[in-house]
Amino acid sequence: MKELFVLNKYFFQYKWHLLLGIIFVSLSNYFRVLQPQMIREALDLVMENIELYQQFDGFESQAEFYQIIGKTLLLFGVLVLVLALIMGLFMFLMRQTLIVMSRLIEYDMRKELFAHYEELDLAFYKKNNTGDLMSRITEDVSKVRMYLGPALLYGINLVSLFTMVIYAMFQVSVELSLYVLLPLPILSLSIYYVSSIINKKSTVIQEQLATLNSTSQEVYSGIRVVKTYVQERPMLDFFSGQSEVYKHKSMDLVQVNALFHPLMMLLIGVSTILTVYVGGLQVVKGNITPGNIAEFVIYVNMLTWPVTAIGWIASIIQQAAASQKRLNEFLKTPASIQSTTTENFPIKGAIDFEQVSFVYPDTGIKALENINLHLKPGAKLAIVGKTGSGKTTMADLLVRMYDVTDGTISIDGKPIQDLDVHNLRKQIGYVTQDIFLFSDTITNNISFGAKDASQEEVEQFAKYAAVHDDIKGLTYGFETMVGERGVTLSGGQKQRVSIARALIKKPNIIILDDCLSAVDTNTEAQILGYFNESLQDKTTIIITHRIYSRIQFDKIIVLEDGQIVEEGTHEELLKNKGFYYDLYEKQRVEENV
Repeated sequence: MKELFVLNKYFFQYKWHLLLGIIFVSLSNYFRVLQPQMIREALDLVMENIELYQQFDGFESQAEFYQIIGKTLLLFGVLVLVLALIMGLFMFLMRQTLIVMSRLIEYDMRKELFAHYEELDLAFYKKNNTGDLMSRITEDVSKVRMYLGPALLYGINLVSLFTMVIYAMFQVSVELSLYVLLPLPILSLSIYYVSSIINKKSTVIQEQLATLNSTSQEVYSGIRVVKTYVQERPMLDFFSGQSEVYKHKSMDLVQVNALFHPLMMLLIGVSTILTVYVGGLQVVKGNITPGNIAEFVIYVNMLTWPVTAIGWIASIIQQAAASQKRLNEFLKTPASIQSTTTENFPIKGAIDFEQVSFVYPDTGIKALENINLHLKPGAKLAIVGKTGSGKTTMADLLVRMYDVTDGTISIDGKPIQDLDVHNLRKQIGYVTQDIFLFSDTITNNISFGAKDASQEEVEQFAKYAAVHDDIKGLTYGFETMVGERGVTLSGGQKQRVSIARALIKKPNIIILDDCLSAVDTNTEAQILGYFNESLQDKTTIIITHRIYSRIQFDKIIVLEDGQIVEEGTHEELLKNKGFYYDLYEKQRVEENV
């Protein structure tokens, strides 16, 4: 239960739902316990008057006496029905409080977990796969909800009903009550033993379910690769193998539960037999009435579901504990990127890297070493280098996807750790190398960077990104659904939509990470022409494997193994005849060909 203690804050938040639920459960059980007492009174009435009825045999008053008994029994029947209706009303109310409370908490938990996911840094997402994240926010939260709702409801019902029934039984006969309750210690030991088994098996099952989700998510996301390499059958066989493992683990748990239920019924049956046998002896001695035996039999059957539910409740609690443990692992994972202020700091665009070094926390790879760089507001910078030289890392550090290992990155003379991270990112337009579009309309994908953007602005920035005509050529134009990850668009179209999404933010700093690799020469010229005309006062950083002669860069740096090996203007670097010169000559030959 220690893993579930974190949920106590929700019980306090919804304390009135919980308190009213407990009251309604208690009232429902109170009227439920009264029903066997009415039946006892009715049965005793018949037993007490049967001899008197027989004595009136042959007399006219016998029929009148019979009617009196019949009317009295009918009255008892009506009372039992009224008590059942009242009990049903309170059962409805207890569900409207406790079950509704569990749904509200489930809603809050998913929001809390989703919000925490959004706060965590990229290193977290590199260590954990998407399928596992999805499993925790869906399957695990649902398991916990079962504890917060049905398990809590029936747990309160069990305690309440047990208390009232046992009190009523002891009021009638202490000896008979002790015999009837004799199997309960065996029941308690059985629950303790089985619960420990259920907990272990539930944890293993949830982990295997997360593996299944991860496998499915990867196959669906990479379906093009799977089909291209004709790996449908091997992937199906792999998934079938994982499903078989899940099935065997689930069957182990089912077998434990399957043995537990008959054991509960056996113990209830023993209690019923003891009630009839010992109760009969008590009637002979004159200690109780025949109606009391009927009352006790009803009490025993009344306890059948709560007693049987003990195993079910224990199973739910153990599964919830296993799931909450998995949730706590992520909820207790701190966000490494924290804001120390909420100040709205307007960015002009001056950027400084001072002795910046960075080591990836998840792999230990040193990506940058002693980077020094200064850009004035409105400057144009090109970062050139081989794959893995650290180009993208510089962009990620600038928007605080990671924090530097050593050194300082400053914007307008202020270290970025001293800026509000959300305010920082709002003022930077970043087009990543790995283009991602949401499964939504093109309009919503472009306006994602500025939710208050009008349709005219969306179309205008689509023109700046040279994708307007392509979109208009689609069947539904800007209302076209792009599919998951933008699968319905070409690579070049996705790149240009992402550029429009960045530009519509009207940022003061723009970072383009190799985002023109899939566009043709004419389209590239159109986009770069807009950059030259309209982004003169914006600090622009272009990360590329190519040389763009159409943009006059204030500075170009060449990275190699995380270090700046060349730095200067286009003309200065050509004179050095280093990596940049070789790249320029190679590109020039290709263009001539």
